[in-house]
Amino acid sequence: MKTSISDEQFFSNLLHLPKPSYPFPDFIHPEFQEQREEYYKWIDTEYIIHSKEAREKHKKHNLTDIAARGCPFLKSLVELRPLANYTANGAMMDDYFDRCSREEMYIIMDKIMEIVSGTVSKEPEEAGIFHLFWQLRQDAVRCAIPENIYKRFIKSMKDVFIGYAEEKVYYRTNTIPPLSIYLLIREETSGVKPYCDYVALQKDYRELPDEIFDHPFIRRLYTLASLMIGIHNDIISLPKELHREGDTMNLVKVLQQEKNISLKEAYMRTLDMHDIYLHEFILLQNNLSFFDEHQNLVSNYVHDLGVMIAGVYAWHTNDESRYINNGYVEGEYVSKG
Repeated sequence: MKTSISDEQFFSNLLHLPKPSYPFPDFIHPEFQEQREEYYKWIDTEYIIHSKEAREKHKKHNLTDIAARGCPFLKSLVELRPLANYTANGAMMDDYFDRCSREEMYIIMDKIMEIVSGTVSKEPEEAGIFHLFWQLRQDAVRCAIPENIYKRFIKSMKDVFIGYAEEKVYYRTNTIPPLSIYLLIREETSGVKPYCDYVALQKDYRELPDEIFDHPFIRRLYTLASLMIGIHNDIISLPKELHREGDTMNLVKVLQQEKNISLKEAYMRTLDMHDIYLHEFILLQNNLSFFDEHQNLVSNYVHDLGVMIAGVYAWHTNDESRYINNGYVEGEYVSKG
């Protein structure tokens, strides 16, 4: 897609355009620094598949801070560790396999799910992505995550990887998807639904029965949280993705193509869509279905979903290394396809 003079002007003025904002409070886990140190060690010992340059870039990203901000009320580093592992390993894995094929990603997903579900219990012999996911399961057992919550967590992880696989079709052909397909895929690739499941480990939310987490009100809140975070990520990463071939899963690009409008109009419509989802989230939060004796606990849980959204956004806005020129880690996996 050619860039017009007005679009170039938009690009230069991007920093001055309005950005998303949230009415939710923002916190960070008190042991975030200790989790960072473990993250640096993971990169040095597990991510030897990446070049030294890539590993040094990853260290600057402090990806485990997303977990520390998204679930700041976990009781200990032990409870934070599996979510931090999923977050950092998932993001670095996504970077590494950036240009793999759809079929290859499904094979990778199947192997990961065998490991995190315990179907394959043997420790992988080689350091790397699969060994880190094996460690995730060991840490989940160590901190006694209730089985029902853990099953929801890894099912949501699987859906994230399915999203990763499906978007490869558009990345590899440098094709911008239709809006409806973008929304389906982005809801998963934002990586947020595992967070929604993990929020239930905070405070007393694990006492809530399974049917509450499957309630249409709650499932819709998960969707809204996923889309809001996916969209605000698109907005923040836009400077990088505007001129990088293959980065087609961005709502601004999708709307520009679908509506045949300028980048600035597409950007403003993107922000409008985000705010519509935010207003719906707040509407549902203020008009929750009646959950009998669990009403107060559910209300607090939904409040902490808002804290999660604000926390992830705080990481995005505080990060000054991942979404800048030459800050992003390029995919180093060589596809066999």
